[in-house]
Amino acid sequence: MRILRPSTKWGRTTLWSGGLSTLLIALRWITGSVSGSKLSGWATFVTLVFAFCASWLTFRWARQELMWRLRHRLIVTYTFIGVIPIVLLLLMVGVGSYLFAGQFATYIATSNLQSELQRLEAANDSLAAQLSTLERSGKLNEKIAGELTTVAGENFPQRTVTVWQREKGFMLSTTGALVDARPANVPDAIQGDFSGFVIDQDSLYLRAVKRYVGGNQCLTVISNVPITAELLQSAISHLGVVTLILPDRNGDVQIPPPAKARPTARARVNAGHVPPPSNRFDPTFRFYTLFNVVDWETGKSETGGVGVVTRPSMLYATLFAALGDQTKLLRYGLLGIAVLFGLIELVALYIGIRLSRSMTRSVAELYRATEYVNCGDLTHRIRVRSRDQMAALEESFNSMAESLVNLMAEQKEKQRLESELSIAHEVQDLLFPHQSPGLPSLEVYGFCRPARSVSGDYYDFIPLGTDRLVLAVGDISGKGISAALLMATLHAFVRAYSLEPEVVLTAAALGSDDHRIYYRGAGTTQSQLSPAVLMTTLNYQLFRGTPGEIRNQVSGVL
Repeated sequence: MRILRPSTKWGRTTLWSGGLSTLLIALRWITGSVSGSKLSGWATFVTLVFAFCASWLTFRWARQELMWRLRHRLIVTYTFIGVIPIVLLLLMVGVGSYLFAGQFATYIATSNLQSELQRLEAANDSLAAQLSTLERSGKLNEKIAGELTTVAGENFPQRTVTVWQREKGFMLSTTGALVDARPANVPDAIQGDFSGFVIDQDSLYLRAVKRYVGGNQCLTVISNVPITAELLQSAISHLGVVTLILPDRNGDVQIPPPAKARPTARARVNAGHVPPPSNRFDPTFRFYTLFNVVDWETGKSETGGVGVVTRPSMLYATLFAALGDQTKLLRYGLLGIAVLFGLIELVALYIGIRLSRSMTRSVAELYRATEYVNCGDLTHRIRVRSRDQMAALEESFNSMAESLVNLMAEQKEKQRLESELSIAHEVQDLLFPHQSPGLPSLEVYGFCRPARSVSGDYYDFIPLGTDRLVLAVGDISGKGISAALLMATLHAFVRAYSLEPEVVLTAAALGSDDHRIYYRGAGTTQSQLSPAVLMTTLNYQLFRGTPGEIRNQVSGVL
């Protein structure tokens, strides 16, 4: 019911957008609306709003529910502090290794092709120098040039050479080369000597141009070697599969090459193969880079692509080929460092888990102990297992619980004493006279306000017949329950001796040593009772019935 009747704006927006999205999708399915129609657009928009609102509510729920426990917060903290940096570091190492391996692989392929181009340029310069010497002596002809080309072309089986003497040109070839009917001409855009990759008639070539211009001499020698699978295979040196991607006739290069050839595309050159993996951690990967190529018809520089498909084991063998048997030492050293770092990471992970468990266990026990206290059980104690700040906090909680127990006991005792004092106050209030004695010739009123609940203040009105009254006023030194008890004793003595028949104190009244007391029987005539006799009697009784330290607290007037 809470889902169907949300109380927040986000919840209501999510509910209504979800229902509207479902309705619009159902209408689109019923009406058969095609993509791009208004109904389809509104359905997509409302669905995106619902997805956003639902994602936000899910995030809020996860933050409120899942992040409530300290353990979950620590896990998230350790994830962001420890795991994510390691993942990012490994990702950076992986991306860096991929880029390095790809660049290394393409560098080997392009550098080997550049080496072939430099060799061709050197051979072309050497041949041009010989032909220039023959031209200056007037001995240059096609036959002699062909013999020199054949001798110098052993390293380039498919090499063709074009020689131009001013406007006259002829073409020479080595064994296995395909000779074009027309000699290659140098475009006007290329001035001076040249060497590089060229595209001529949709094919890729290594081409070098050497010119000798001066005086009566004008000689141009052009060496041309087609880049075929055989030449590429000898250049890549067991690197894997290498593909030279030529720009199309519009000057664009497609990297990676499209699965379906375009009408303006030129042929690509492939060579090599990828052997089976040496182990389970030896996957294949692809990498592409760019190189410059010249369109021989226009003389414009364009961009071609080099693609390499290889394995880490092949790059490893190529990179450390010069080390020989020492490669194993390097490999074992790197493996040992990796194992050491892995052990350090495992130890750090173990320590982190132990520390987090100790903290979360202490917090959980503290939380459980507070629930016991909240339920009124103050006898629960936390078991202290360590000697750290969390353990000190647990000991503080145990001490606090013990203090609460003592405080509650003291509070109960205080309440008991207050209840007893309240009863004593009521009893003491009953001892005071609340009505006038009712003498015709005298009106007497009294009022007592003690400083505490009970006190040692005392007054009393004792009528003796219709024309006489005993007015008693006294004060007990001190306050509290002890003074109130002594006051009650005094009250009883005064009442007893004032309302009894005449008391004869032979020793006190006559001053003799005989302390015998005589009472006159009932029905006899009542004798006069003087205050002195009454005070003497009270003093005698208090002296006999109270200890010395309490006896000194009584003072009063009768």
